[in-house]
Amino acid sequence: MRKPDEERFRAFAGKHAAALRRCAYLFCGDWHTAEDLTQTTLIKIYRAWPTVQKQESMQNYARKVLLNTWLDEKRRPWRRSELRVAAPPDHPDTGADPEAAQARSWAKDMTHRALLELPPRQRAALVLRYFDDLSVSETAAVLNCSEGTVKSQTARGLDTLRSVVENLSAGRPARRVVS
Repeated sequence: MRKPDEERFRAFAGKHAAALRRCAYLFCGDWHTAEDLTQTTLIKIYRAWPTVQKQESMQNYARKVLLNTWLDEKRRPWRRSELRVAAPPDHPDTGADPEAAQARSWAKDMTHRALLELPPRQRAALVLRYFDDLSVSETAAVLNCSEGTVKSQTARGLDTLRSVVENLSAGRPARRVVS
């Protein structure tokens, strides 16, 4: 790769790696896997950099590569049988009100646990729409589907998320929904 191209890639990677990692974490629910997915995504973009830097929105292209990388990783046989039981440790904010911090922590944990129960396409639609704050058309471009599909996956995902949160709040085991 030529030096100016490499410098542009380094600038792009430096600017967007953290956002890609956060998005990857919301997809997969594990920081270590999110780091691997981000690294793999950046490697794929680096290999194709001379041709892909002409894209209109490199962020959307990177999200699309990340999503496809995550879906590919989910299809790998050794990922199917993996069972995660340990929860990441909590790091409390000592300056915050303990009750407010506990409520935020509970809501964050509940949202994260509920997101992990959603089917991959619904989870991807919700993460891109509400956590990455993309529009319906931008989400459709990343997911490579129609805007109607994004709307239906988002609506189904929100319904499923509500029922999973209700089950988790009531102490009932969450049922894994497959669609």
